[in-house]
Amino acid sequence: MVIDCPFQPASGARRAGHDDEPLIVSHGGLHGFCPVKRNYPDDVMKEIAATGGVIGMGYWADVTCGDITPAGIAKMIKAAIETVGEDHVALGSDYDGSVETAFDTSELAALTSALLDEGLTEAQIRKVMGENMVRVFRQQLE
Repeated sequence: MVIDCPFQPASGARRAGHDDEPLIVSHGGLHGFCPVKRNYPDDVMKEIAATGGVIGMGYWADVTCGDITPAGIAKMIKAAIETVGEDHVALGSDYDGSVETAFDTSELAALTSALLDEGLTEAQIRKVMGENMVRVFRQQLE
């Protein structure tokens, strides 16, 4: 089982953690980057990372403070890596039709380019683009 906490209040995310199980936030943002109520405080994100978990960075205006371009998302991802570490950041698009995004999965190459422009390495980009989330799921399925 993987515990996903995107709609819990910060206190609920703290209580959801178990020492031996990673938590995930499948879609959201980083409060230090965009200080809105929807984004967990950075200390909570660090606690989630400490479980071995992953935080999925969203693509919509409410979690990015309005910049939903690939360059804006790349800036947020870079800030998240600087805050919680490259092993704990993933994509968290929330493509469910209830939020508006500036690009879809067919344009992930533009996001990759923006991440390179932000100075991320190819290894970091691979982690963000899926390796981190796959690691958590594999660990929990074994």
